[in-house]
Amino acid sequence: MQKSNKSIAGYHLLMILSAVDNEFAPEEGIKIQQYLADEFPFRMNLDNELDTIAHLKPEEWKDHFEFHARCFLEDSVEEERVNFLTFAKSLIKADEQVNEDEHRFYLLLKNLWAL
Repeated sequence: MQKSNKSIAGYHLLMILSAVDNEFAPEEGIKIQQYLADEFPFRMNLDNELDTIAHLKPEEWKDHFEFHARCFLEDSVEEERVNFLTFAKSLIKADEQVNEDEHRFYLLLKNLWAL
């Protein structure tokens, strides 16, 4: 897998976080749109990224998530990681339900980044 920059890696992380409960709530879509607007002020074609994510099997999510967490880590400073974690938490809470898998992936991210 080719290394991603911080913004692309963040997109992958958020998309997997929104998918692990097997339900993509409209509120989560709004949060991801907010992330995209903040990270990509100019129009960016993410079709290839979305296609990659869409073709992942659930058993591949964890490895893909860890890979992109490391990409984000390499391209960020601690403050950016803390801010991203806060945003990720707001994403998994957006539908007012946090299931076990969402919580597990959130904690995985927090542990990978030693936060």
